[in-house]
Amino acid sequence: MIEKLENLPEGVIGFKIHSRLSGEDYEQVLSPALASAAEAGPIRCVLVIEEFHGMTADALKDDVKLGLEHLRGWKRIAVVTDIAWIGNLTNLFGWMIPGETKVFPLSSLPSATAWAAAPSAT
Repeated sequence: MIEKLENLPEGVIGFKIHSRLSGEDYEQVLSPALASAAEAGPIRCVLVIEEFHGMTADALKDDVKLGLEHLRGWKRIAVVTDIAWIGNLTNLFGWMIPGETKVFPLSSLPSATAWAAAPSAT
């Protein structure tokens, strides 16, 4: 399940992921929000992951599709989690994700949001 985060700085979108992601999560929440963000400019995103129990096959397909549709649109992705393996995989494979990616602990959500909103160094 995914829910959209509210009260973020202008130009930043955010989502809170808990439990298992489904194709409906992509269709109803992620796809519309990413399309709107991409129209406005580079995508700056905050992903809060408190618990994660995988993805359905439809969600995995939609994840790949969204990534390819917005391949050049990503500017910054802040992954906010205390789940060690998610942070480790993000750090290990972040170079494969267009734009900048950084992992923050759950206690640092305000810092993660500020980082996502800040101008890039490059």
